[in-house]
Amino acid sequence: MKSILTSILFLFFVSMALAQEEASIPIIEVQGYSDRAIAPDEAIFTITLEEKSMRVNDAVDVLKQKTENLAKELKRNKIKDYKLVADNFSVDLNRVYRKGESRDSGYVARQTLRIITNSKNEDLQGIVESIQDAGDMSFNLHFQISENTRKSIDNALLTEALQDAQERSRLIATALGLRSLTVHKVQIVGQSAGGPRMMMAAAASDSPEMMINPDDQKISKRVLIKYTY
Repeated sequence: MKSILTSILFLFFVSMALAQEEASIPIIEVQGYSDRAIAPDEAIFTITLEEKSMRVNDAVDVLKQKTENLAKELKRNKIKDYKLVADNFSVDLNRVYRKGESRDSGYVARQTLRIITNSKNEDLQGIVESIQDAGDMSFNLHFQISENTRKSIDNALLTEALQDAQERSRLIATALGLRSLTVHKVQIVGQSAGGPRMMMAAAASDSPEMMINPDDQKISKRVLIKYTY
């Protein structure tokens, strides 16, 4: 414990010394930005199941049956290129509150199912129909940029953000008549993704085919560079 406290104090004093050192030298801070508008390449159907019963096994069995029904409908409709993922399973006491008092009335089992596929999959409408045919289920559908796509453009965005900061620093140096700037510190501030997500609830089985056309989403990168002069 004493060694841990000593280490913490050492790091604290080192950080204080570095901060004082930085405050004593002339520094210019420049931020660089980069962003791209990208079409979402992943569609995710999220289905939340819930079943109440006086016995745990009965509630669990119903959820299991619903999951199997959905898998069968996806197979029957010959849906291609998708993943059916079951997660967030839980069983809790079904606690009922009445007139300020609570009592336990059996159990409630919950399960989240996700159908993950490409946003351009021609079977999106077929997935909707499979969910509807599987039984008493509702769903949310949203589109996002996949992790693989994010990783593939991460270096390009970082390079563009650094170049943007460098161009800004040159402009500042020229405007202020500074002969040269030296990089003192580079910090990657973060990466963010924005843009609307297309969300919808289950429609009636006799509804016309949905028009699915998600908007582009923006991925941005920001860096902070400190220069000495």
